[in-house]
Amino acid sequence: MHKAGFVNIFGKPNAGKSTLLNAIIGEKLAIISPKVQTTRHRITGVLTEPGYQIVFSDTPGIIDPKYKLHEKMMSAVKSALEDADVALLIMDAKDSLEENLELFESLRLKVPAILIINKMDNLVKADMDALLERVKAWGKAKAVVAISARQKKGLPELMKEIVAMLPEGNPFYPDDTLTDKSTRFLVAEMIREKIFQLFEEEIPYHTTVIVTQFQEKETLTKITAEIIVTRDTQKGIILGEGGKSIRELGTQARKEIEQFIERKVFLELFVKVRGKWRDNDLFLKEYGY
Repeated sequence: MHKAGFVNIFGKPNAGKSTLLNAIIGEKLAIISPKVQTTRHRITGVLTEPGYQIVFSDTPGIIDPKYKLHEKMMSAVKSALEDADVALLIMDAKDSLEENLELFESLRLKVPAILIINKMDNLVKADMDALLERVKAWGKAKAVVAISARQKKGLPELMKEIVAMLPEGNPFYPDDTLTDKSTRFLVAEMIREKIFQLFEEEIPYHTTVIVTQFQEKETLTKITAEIIVTRDTQKGIILGEGGKSIRELGTQARKEIEQFIERKVFLELFVKVRGKWRDNDLFLKEYGY
C-alpha cells in the first residue's frame, strides 16, 4: 500500500512555517528571517520515502491584505486550502492561543488537521503541558504535536501523525524531486533573504528580486539579478556609500548560491526603481506574483 498526498502548512507570520518545511525536507527551500511576511509564494517541498510521498507546501503568513501583493500572497494560501489532503496548523508556543484558534477556525478546513505548537523550547514543561491540554480541549485537530522546528525536536512524532493521515495513492513526482520551483526562483529568494538580513525597517518589504540571466559556463555559472525597489532613497540605501552595501549583499548571496548549486558563481546585482510595484498588476505578473 503506497500513500501520497498534499500536506500544506498554515499559520500566522513568523510561526515557523518555512523553518519547519526546511527541517522536514532537509534542504533550505524556503527563506527564513526573524521579520514577519518573509514568504510571499507557495513553496513546495517533496519528501519521498519507501511507502509514501508527501508534497509539502509552505504558505505566506495569513494577514489582512494592504496591497495587491498581499492579495496575491493570500490567494496562494487559498489555493493551498483547496488542494490539501492534510493541514498543518502551526503556532508559536508563546503566542496567543485564542487568536491562533480563531484564525484556524476561519480557514473552514474540510480535511484532517494537525495542530503544531512550535518553539516548544521557549516554554517550561509545566506550561507546555497546560498549553497542550487547552489545545486538545479545542477538539478540532485530529492530533496535537509540540515541536522545535529550529532544533528538529518532535519531528519524528509529527511525521508519524502525518503519514497516518495520508490517503493511498501513487507518487506525484519522480523520487529525486525536491521542489517544483526552478533554480532561478530559489536563487532570487536567496538574494531576497540577504536583503531581509542586511537591511532594517521597511526596505525588505518594498523589495523584490528578479533573476534576468542564469548562464552555465564551463568553469562557473553567471547570474544577473535585478533588485526592484519603490523609491530612489531605497535604491541609495541598498547601494550604500560607494557601493559598499550592495557589495556585501552580493558577497553573502554568492556564497550561499555557490553552496546550493555546488558551482562557482559570478553574481551581478542591479537596483531598479519601480514606484508602487506592489500595487501594480502588470509589475506583479512580470515579477512572478
